[in-house]
Amino acid sequence: MMPARTAPDDGYAIDVHGLNKHFGDKHVVCDLTMQVRHGEIFGFLGPNGSGKTTSIRMMCGLLTPDSGHGTCLGFDILRQREQLKRRVGYMTQRFSYWDDLSIRENLDFVARVYGMPRRREAVERALENLGLAQRAHQLAGSLSGGWKQRLALAACMLHEPELLLLDEPTAGVDPKARRDFWEELYQLAARGISVLVSTHYMDEAERCHKLAYIAYGKLLAQGTAADVIAGQQLSTFSVAGPDLAALSQRLAGQPGVDQTVVFGGALHVTGRDRAALEATLQRLAAHTDYRPTPIDTGLEDVFIHMMNRSADNFGSTP
Repeated sequence: MMPARTAPDDGYAIDVHGLNKHFGDKHVVCDLTMQVRHGEIFGFLGPNGSGKTTSIRMMCGLLTPDSGHGTCLGFDILRQREQLKRRVGYMTQRFSYWDDLSIRENLDFVARVYGMPRRREAVERALENLGLAQRAHQLAGSLSGGWKQRLALAACMLHEPELLLLDEPTAGVDPKARRDFWEELYQLAARGISVLVSTHYMDEAERCHKLAYIAYGKLLAQGTAADVIAGQQLSTFSVAGPDLAALSQRLAGQPGVDQTVVFGGALHVTGRDRAALEATLQRLAAHTDYRPTPIDTGLEDVFIHMMNRSADNFGSTP
């Protein structure tokens, strides 16, 4: 008999409010409130040490918050953590399977741990679904990063979870393997599986249905990529020309200039006060050959801006 859920299906796979967590004197997660809908790919972003992993573990019942409450798949994250285990797939940052076992042997071991009935059928299905069948006898230790990633995802999916929690799953993986991995995520989401994925890659962030940005324990923004960009109300200009590093130093601290970041052959100059920023760049153009061009503020411009502001507000990384 399946255990009863504490909340009706209100469209949320994750619905948490006011989560807090301390480690010693470090307030690692501060009043986190977040919702993830069923079938949604939700991107969780932030600098290293910002509290992403701790937040993920609290949201799925692997770690007890100091305060706050919420549900995951309708189960209370404080009182029904055991019931969540068979409904959530959790993929950690590091590959954590056995190098001296084959792909099939690794999956069979995981199926045994879950006590799965007809585990051989489940293993064969996972091998086929993730394109691992032809490599089933290959030792995990000999796999490339991309194939290890597929094995880890296959292991997460063995027990057919309703929610996937992926903690920087594509770190160190080549671009093609990352693209293939995201195609798999879209297929899973189309089947109604919810995905919460932490990442540092802006191209991956833009693939998500919704985003949340956390820095040094505090959630600073959430919504669609367009919502997050619009919410910061930034203006950005692109300046092309020689010696962009020197130009960046020259513009630092000038009126209206909040940040300068080199993107390939151009310098992105961003600020909240558009009039002051435009006046500064007009003065630059009057005395040099540089010609500023207004551009749409990108997601990476916004995240760099938020990270710089949060570092000022919270100090060193916890």
